[in-house]
Amino acid sequence: MKTALSLSRLIDALNRRIGRAMGWATLAMVLIGAFNAIARTVERRLGLELSSNAYLEAQWYLFSLVFLLGAPYALRANAHVRVDVLYGQHPPRWKAWTDLLGSLLFLIPFCVFAIWSSWDFVGNSIKVRELSPDPGGLPRWPLKLVVPIAFGLLGLQGLSEAVKRVAFLSGMSAEDVNLEEPPFVDREMEELA
Repeated sequence: MKTALSLSRLIDALNRRIGRAMGWATLAMVLIGAFNAIARTVERRLGLELSSNAYLEAQWYLFSLVFLLGAPYALRANAHVRVDVLYGQHPPRWKAWTDLLGSLLFLIPFCVFAIWSSWDFVGNSIKVRELSPDPGGLPRWPLKLVVPIAFGLLGLQGLSEAVKRVAFLSGMSAEDVNLEEPPFVDREMEELA
């Protein structure tokens, strides 16, 4: 169990770093979006060409990255969507069983399926070095490559969460297995207070 928990901590640390990077990617996405909105207004009024399809595509590429690569950290921080009507009122052991079974029966198999089903789609895109069909657009293949990577990271985080639930159910405390981790925003707000 010690080795499995050590591996779990490594997975958590990896996804925590990626999650923090996605926070910065969110800021970049907002700034690019604001620039696009301002540039289009200035273009119409002054007749300048400030914006391009590359900026628009960069904005939605960043959104895709934030969604795909932020999901493993959201799972780690327990910030993902959950049906709290069934989950929220139960004792910690019941929640641990629910999380364990959900990870093993649904999350991890789904991640394996997503990686498997995206493999040809991504491979073909890389092979032809797929580009945007829009003039001045960005390459599409790097973004498509993120799909199996993101599901791999999500599956690893699901495995990490399952290991922690097994350790908790076998008698270790929630603190010993690092079961709860507040999202970055919560920790940073506590530090400010």
